[in-house]
Amino acid sequence: AGTQTRLASVLPPPPKRSEGEQLSLLEGNEVPCSDSVGHGTFLIVAYSAVIAVGLIGNLCLVCVIVQQKEMRNVTNIFIANLSCSDILMSLVCMPITVIYTLMDRWILGEVLCKASPFVQCASVTVSILSLAWIALERHQLIINPTGWKPAASHAYLAVALTWAVACFISLPFLSFTVLTNEPFRNLSLPFNPFADHLACIEHWPSDEQRLTYTTFLLLFQYCLPLCLIMACYFRIFLRLQRRKDMVERAKEGSRATSHRRVSVMLACLVVAFAACWLPLTVFNALYDWDHEKIPVCYHNFIFSLCHLTAMASTCTNPIAYGFLNSNFQKEVKALLYRCSCSGHEKDKYESFPLSTVSTEISKASLRSGGGCPEEL
Repeated sequence: AGTQTRLASVLPPPPKRSEGEQLSLLEGNEVPCSDSVGHGTFLIVAYSAVIAVGLIGNLCLVCVIVQQKEMRNVTNIFIANLSCSDILMSLVCMPITVIYTLMDRWILGEVLCKASPFVQCASVTVSILSLAWIALERHQLIINPTGWKPAASHAYLAVALTWAVACFISLPFLSFTVLTNEPFRNLSLPFNPFADHLACIEHWPSDEQRLTYTTFLLLFQYCLPLCLIMACYFRIFLRLQRRKDMVERAKEGSRATSHRRVSVMLACLVVAFAACWLPLTVFNALYDWDHEKIPVCYHNFIFSLCHLTAMASTCTNPIAYGFLNSNFQKEVKALLYRCSCSGHEKDKYESFPLSTVSTEISKASLRSGGGCPEEL
C-alpha cells in the first residue's frame, strides 16, 4: 500500500523517517523537532490574510456579475465559476490545512478527512478548466471573429459539465483517504507517546494504482490544460500583432486595443495560477522520489508554504480582474450604494461598455458621488 500527496492535497503527508531516526527520537538519543512559535504565528497570519482577500474579493466579483444582467456574458460566467471554486477553497481547504499542520495530527473526524482532499481536488480542476474555457472562448472571438460564438447558455452547460467531471475524477479521495494511527505506530517499542494520535492519509491498494492516479492528475490538472491555454493565447497575441493594415487599424483600432488589454489580463491570470501551483507540484515530486531531501523537522512548514503559495491563486482572480479594474471598482461601489439605499425608490441606471462586458452605474451615484437620492 502507498500514501501520496499531489496538487489536490489539502493535508501535509506524514514525514518519512527511517526506523533508526524514529528509534533515536523515541529513546531520547536525538533532540525532537521543536515547534516554532514564529512559524505557527506566520502560518496563521498568512493564511488568514489569504482567506480574507480570497473570500471577500471573490464574493464581490460573483455578486457584481450576478446582480448586473448585462455582465452575464460567456467570459464573465467562467470568471464567476472560477471565483466560486476559489471561495470553496477559502472556506474549506485553507482552514483545515492550518489546523492539521499546527496540531500535527488529525482532530476533525473521518468525514472531513475524506471530504477535504475531495473538495480541493474538485476545486483545482474547476479552476484550471474554467481558465481553459476562457482561453478557448477568447481564441474563437479573436481568431475567428465572424464564426460561431458561444452563447451564455453554452457557458452554463460548460460550467455544469466542468463540475461533473471535477467531482468524478476526485472520487478516489473518498475511497482511499483514511483516518489511521499508522504513521505513529511504526515501531514496536514498550512506550510510544504518539500511539493515540491519528493522521489523515491516502492509503492505496498498490503503488501502481497510486502512481497512475498521481500521473493522471498531474497531466489533467496542470500540464495539459496549461499547454492548451498557452497555445490559445500565443495564437491570440500573434493575431493581434499581425494587424498592421492602417485602414483596418483606423477602423478597428479601439476594438483591437480592447481585445489586447483583456487578453493580457486573462493571460496574466493563467501565469499567476501556474506560478502559484508550481511549488506544491515540485514538493509533491520531491516527496515521492527523493523524500530525504526534505528536512524532517521542517517538513510540515515547507508543505504549508507550498500550499499557501498555491492557495494564493484564490486572490489573483479578484485582484487582476477586479481591484485593478476601475470599472469593477465602480460596480462594487454601485452595488454597495444600492444595498444602502434599498429602502428608497429604484434608481435609474445608465449602461457603459466595459472591455467585453457592459455595466450599469447609478446616475445618482455619479452625480453626487455617494449618498441616497432624495425621494420626490
